[in-house]
Amino acid sequence: MIKRRILVLMLLLLSSAVLADSFVGQASVIDGDTLEIHGTRIRLWGVDAPESTQLCRAEDSLQYRCGSQAANDLDAYIARRPVNCVPLSLDRYGRTVATCSVAGKDIGEWLVRNGLALDWPQYSKGRYHEAQREAERAGQGLWKGSYVEPWLYRACIRTGGNPSACSDDANAHP
Repeated sequence: MIKRRILVLMLLLLSSAVLADSFVGQASVIDGDTLEIHGTRIRLWGVDAPESTQLCRAEDSLQYRCGSQAANDLDAYIARRPVNCVPLSLDRYGRTVATCSVAGKDIGEWLVRNGLALDWPQYSKGRYHEAQREAERAGQGLWKGSYVEPWLYRACIRTGGNPSACSDDANAHP
C-alpha cells in the first residue's frame, strides 16, 4: 500500500514537472492538430482537425484528403519558425495538451479560422467559436464543401468502418 502511494506521488510529481515548463522549438507536424517538439507529442488544445486518412468533399463534390491538407497547410504556416507551447494537461494517450503559438499567434485559432480544424466545444468551451463562424461565413477550408466531424469519423473507424465510408455519411455537413 505504501509503495503504491509513493508510485502515485512520483507520477504526479513527474507529470507536474512535464506540465510546468513550456515547450519552445522547431515543431514537426504530426497531423493537423498534433505537433512534436524535442521528442514530445503535443496535442493542440480545444481544436479537432480531420484525421490523415479522412476524406472531405470539395465545392466540386470531389473527395480530397482534408486531414492531409490540414497537416500540410499547418506545416507551411509554421514554416520552421519557433513554436511556443504552454502545457495544460495530459490526454489519455499520454500526449501533452497545450495551447501553441507561432510569432505570437494562437495556432489553434489559425487552424479554425482557416477552416482546417473545428472548435471542439467539449474541451474549448467555445474559445474558437467566433473564429469558426467566420470561417464558415467565408467558406474557408472544410466549409467550402462537406465533411464529417473528426470525432464522428474516429468513432466510425473504431467500430470497424473504412475511411471512405466513415468520411461520407448522413452526418456530413454541407
